[in-house]
Amino acid sequence: MFTRVHTETLSLYRMVVGLLFLCHGAASMFGVLGGGFGGHAVHVGTWPGWWAALIQLVTGALVLVGLLTRPAALVASGSMAYAYFTVHQERALWPIQNGGELAAMFCWSFLLLAVAGPGRWSLDELIGRVRSEPGRAALVEA
Repeated sequence: MFTRVHTETLSLYRMVVGLLFLCHGAASMFGVLGGGFGGHAVHVGTWPGWWAALIQLVTGALVLVGLLTRPAALVASGSMAYAYFTVHQERALWPIQNGGELAAMFCWSFLLLAVAGPGRWSLDELIGRVRSEPGRAALVEA
């Protein structure tokens, strides 16, 4: 399906998107990196801000390292779709008008990763290779 160059490029894409999402979550949750709400962290447990930040932090980290990539990317994509339709869509029809470009881009980026997978350079790939080694099954059974 993919050539080696494609899977490596997909891995780099996954890492960048995961890092950006992780930073977005850290900015909201901890008020760092110039983000958050006026440079301040969201209050613990508040809906939806703190929970969104937690999802961004956790799924961003998982996608960055390529661990449980498909389910993490699906959760991240869904959270961004929710954010778009509950926060941005009511302001105006088009993302450029309603400030929802970032939510839309993250939503579709994570949906791509959920479908395409993590690429060659990921913990998911490494775990899969270790499990499929011929001598590995005999060692585990012994």
